[in-house]
Parts: sequence; C-alpha cells; structure tokens
Amino acid sequence: MLNFCTLFDSTYLSRGLAMYRSLLAHCRNFHLYVFSFDEACYEILQSLHPECMTVISLAEFEDKELLRVKPMRTRGEYCWTCTSSTILYVLNHYEVTHCTYIDSDLYFFASPQPLMDEMRDHSILITPHRYTPEYNQEKKTGIYCVQFVTFKKDENGLKALKWWRNACLEWCYNRFENGRFGDQKYLDDWPLRFEGVHVLKHLGGGVAPWNMQQYAFEWERETLMGKVLHTGEKFEVIFFHFHSFMFVSPDYFSPRPYYRRNDSVITLVFNPYVKTIQQIRKQYPCVESEERYLHGWTYCKYLAETFLRRGFRELHYIRLLHKK
Repeated sequence: MLNFCTLFDSTYLSRGLAMYRSLLAHCRNFHLYVFSFDEACYEILQSLHPECMTVISLAEFEDKELLRVKPMRTRGEYCWTCTSSTILYVLNHYEVTHCTYIDSDLYFFASPQPLMDEMRDHSILITPHRYTPEYNQEKKTGIYCVQFVTFKKDENGLKALKWWRNACLEWCYNRFENGRFGDQKYLDDWPLRFEGVHVLKHLGGGVAPWNMQQYAFEWERETLMGKVLHTGEKFEVIFFHFHSFMFVSPDYFSPRPYYRRNDSVITLVFNPYVKTIQQIRKQYPCVESEERYLHGWTYCKYLAETFLRRGFRELHYIRLLHKK
C-alpha cells in the first residue's frame, strides 16, 4: 500500500481530483489523505464519496502551533507551512509505515511504485528540480522540490520531519531571506544533515515546466516516454508537475508562459491534463462553481507584458491547448 497526502482548497478542486484520478488509473494499491483547506472543498469531496481517499478538515488538522502562526502568513505561505504537518498528522493518526506528500497539481502518467522501489531501505526520499540551465533558481528556491517527498515512520524519518515542521513554524515565507525560501530551501542540506536520505535518480519523477526543455516525449505502446535530448537516454514519465497552470475562464486554460515548450509536451502531456480537468468539471458542476478565474484586463495585461518580453511564439502553444 502506497500512502499519499496532499492539501488544497476549493480553487484547486479540479486539479486535485485530476491528480487523484491519475493515481486511480495507474496505481493498484494506494490511499490518498486530502487536507481540505476550506469548508467548500471539504463538503464537495465528502459528497463525492471517493474510494481510496480520506478527507480531513482544517478543524481536525490544525493544532495550536499552526493556528498561532496562521495570521502571520499569506494563504500560500500557510499552505507551505502546513506541508510537513500534514505528513506528520498522517503518520501519527493512521496505521501507516510511510507517507508521501504530493502537490495537488501533479498528474501521474505511470505508477509511482518505481520511485518508491528506488528508495529501498532509506527513510526519506527527496526529488531534485533538475533545472534547465537558463531557468536555474537553485540558489533562491532550492536544489530540491517539495512536490514528492516521502518519510518513513522510523527514527530517521521522524527526526527529519519534526525538524522540518519546527523550522516551517518558525519561518516560512514567499521570499528569499537568510538562505531560506518557503518550506523548500530547508531541504538543501538534508543529505548531509540527516541520515537515511535518498535523492531520487529516476528522471520520470519530477518532469516539470522548469526542466521539460531537456526532453522530447513520445508514446511507446501504452507508455509515455521521455528522451534526454543531449544524451538520447530514455525514461518512463511517472508524473508531470503542472506548476503555474491556471484557469483564465471556465473553458480556457493556460500555462504561464515563463518557460519554453515544444509540440511533444503540449500534445502528449498538457492536452491529456486539460481534457481530464474538463471531464471532471463537466461531471461535477459543483467543482467548477467553486473555482476562480483570472478575467479581463488583468489577464490581458499579463499576456501583453509576457509576450513583449518573450515574443509572440507562446500564443501558439496556448491555442494548442484548445484543440480537440
């Protein structure tokens, strides 16, 4: 049994459900613990009666320490503050031997079992950003990405997890300050600070907008494969991290045009994700009604500024997302 936890509110409902569906499609034996960060999210998820999922409300989850720092953090910063606490909550309240935190905007194209198998006897698993050089932000945002991080319920795992929770309670903000950034840059020295830490080697665990330029994608039979352009090395794509992917309107989706993309990633990676979200919102109108969109002048201004900086080639890719 693979145990996962995630957190999101009603504005991320369809993305969270898309991630959950991708696990259902590819993972034979798993359970997902969802921490609902507002009442609407909790009520809707409960009403869907999803199998393989336990829904946890804020009232159940939040303790005195979290409530103490909550007023000091923005909405996003508070979510980051809570990441380590969600993992610890699962380990403390359920009969599990391990728990993997996964961001709600991940989408699985294959079973994550190979990632867990690579961990073997280690207590902690962390995933590197693997930045494309032109987008490298390691010095500011960290070597490792809090997107898929596993802790076993053993001495080494609990020691690191409790240290991380305490660090995030003390400081967790959306800025670079004194070598810290959010909950993420704390991970930089873990291979040296803690025992039992394994850095994921499988390239398919952590394909994302900041590294996708290094790969070409293709289907081999029923498996989505990535190929390293520089070496020709092939690997199975386990999950893609749809960071900065947003809704513009009920029927219009757009990746933020920060990063270069190619046709293979749009056709084979982005389009399946968009279609899954559209299916979810069509099947569950209550999900769509709770989501928020970036409308009108704000988005037009954003696109104009971006296109002036990067050129108009990005518009082509946004339109591609609408092709059926």
